[in-house]
Amino acid sequence: MKKLSLLPHIVRTASQLTGMAAWQTGRLFRKAAASALDSIQEVLRAEVKKGNAKLVVDFLTDKALPTARALLLERMAARLLIRLGLRGALASSVVGWILPFVLEQMVRVGQRTGLFDKIRANPTVQDSLLRLEELRQAVWKRLAPDHGTGVQLLDDDAELPRELPA
Repeated sequence: MKKLSLLPHIVRTASQLTGMAAWQTGRLFRKAAASALDSIQEVLRAEVKKGNAKLVVDFLTDKALPTARALLLERMAARLLIRLGLRGALASSVVGWILPFVLEQMVRVGQRTGLFDKIRANPTVQDSLLRLEELRQAVWKRLAPDHGTGVQLLDDDAELPRELPA
């Protein structure tokens, strides 16, 4: 009978190599996801600053030309490899599963919030960069949610609660 594994093989292998238990690998995943998100953002921001906001939206909506898509993915993978600091097959494996996962989450959040339409409507560089930062924050909330802490974001003029909730 085949044993069903909840963690991807690469995370389990990485945790065994570092001497960590399975429940401690959440930190590794968050670090890898944060690095992937930062790498993606760097490449997309650079393209927007060059004036290629339409290319960024086309890339995220899967309408970009195959050569442009391959070039952007190659740049993202190279930056992620440098950020992770891993070597060899382990680095390639981590990049091979974390980069598509984070990109998929980015596309889902962008489609759900209608962010791609907002970028197309206001093609200024500053507005596009602001929208990319909003997308990054929304994706990070999806990748690393803050469950069970009761954290609430209050407006600046909101009154603070007098008592802590039980």
